[in-house]
Amino acid sequence: MPSVGVKLYSVFFKFLLKHRLQNRISGKARNLNNLAGSDLLIRRNSLGSSNSLLSHKVESRRNSYGCTTTGSSSPEAGSSSDVYRGYSPSSSGGNSRKLPVMLQFHGGGWVSGSNDSVANDFFCRRMAKHCDIIVLAVGYRLAPENRYPAAYEDGFKVLKWLGKQANLAECNKSMGNSRRPGGEVKKSEVNKHIVDAFGASLVEPWLATHADPSRCVLLGVSCGANIADYVARKAIEVGQNLDPVKVVAQVLMYPFFIGSVPTQSEIKQANSYFYDKAMCILAWKLFLSEEEFSLDHPAANPLVPGRGPPLKFMPPTLTIVAEHDWMRDRAIAYSEELRKVNVDAPVLEYKDAVHEFATLDMLLRTPQAQACAEDIAIWVKKYISLRGHEFSY
Repeated sequence: MPSVGVKLYSVFFKFLLKHRLQNRISGKARNLNNLAGSDLLIRRNSLGSSNSLLSHKVESRRNSYGCTTTGSSSPEAGSSSDVYRGYSPSSSGGNSRKLPVMLQFHGGGWVSGSNDSVANDFFCRRMAKHCDIIVLAVGYRLAPENRYPAAYEDGFKVLKWLGKQANLAECNKSMGNSRRPGGEVKKSEVNKHIVDAFGASLVEPWLATHADPSRCVLLGVSCGANIADYVARKAIEVGQNLDPVKVVAQVLMYPFFIGSVPTQSEIKQANSYFYDKAMCILAWKLFLSEEEFSLDHPAANPLVPGRGPPLKFMPPTLTIVAEHDWMRDRAIAYSEELRKVNVDAPVLEYKDAVHEFATLDMLLRTPQAQACAEDIAIWVKKYISLRGHEFSY
């Protein structure tokens, strides 16, 4: 069973979350952390020799990945936020080798959480270190100011932006190396050509230097796992249009799945720790519009038919579940469906663990959280290792 400290913290956590959700539903509160407005503002962090996030932050141009978003422009909702925060393993400093990329989507029940919270920062550092990978912690618009499919669209836009960065870097390199009959091409002309070809966008030098988008891993936490799964499906649909980006694997950590027909864990553990079923249904009501609300919505239930491309085309999928989590059984059932069509889809279940046991601030340093990070790294490295160098880590 979870410790007394976890149980007490769970009571406090659920009280605050219930209050937040009720305020959202009654319209008395506005989320200050969501992405909104007519533009998204990308901020980037330079990669260095440390596995921590560097304090030096450079602000790039608006819409630097060529996408425009829609949403509330009210000051209460916030006009902009970090689209991503970048983390590198310590081994990348001074090394010219290309590193795989992990897109990480935080949790928070659609209405809270952020990619720059202390807990998410710690978790991303841990992933970068253990997996020897560049981690991009993705920010996305939150409900209820921005309902479905805003968060899902933001996730896929960042994947497309990653591909555009690779193409921009290659174009920049080619144009920079080109010559006029009487001399070199001016840098301003090179940039003008890039803007004309790709839209108003800038190259992120640290990504061009360190990232290998052909080895991209998606990792989602709680509701972020739902986003990761959606992004994986969209990547399959667009196919080669994402080149050179290739999603080689995804990790779904205690996904925020639900359905109208309850599973055994949903019946027996409906009042489980931190996120009970009643509060999660409130979160779904805030995320989905009144017209669309259904526990069998494709965004909520992975087992409904006609949800997207055939499962046999899905990337290898590692599913993390906790013993004391009412969402456990549906996540396992989804993994079983993937295995039926020969997708590598193992499930790792952690005893005495609760929802968000590996990513919640209080639980980050527990043995279970540490073991989970190591297990993820072992599995992910099967798919991000270069051919012939599978044992180079």
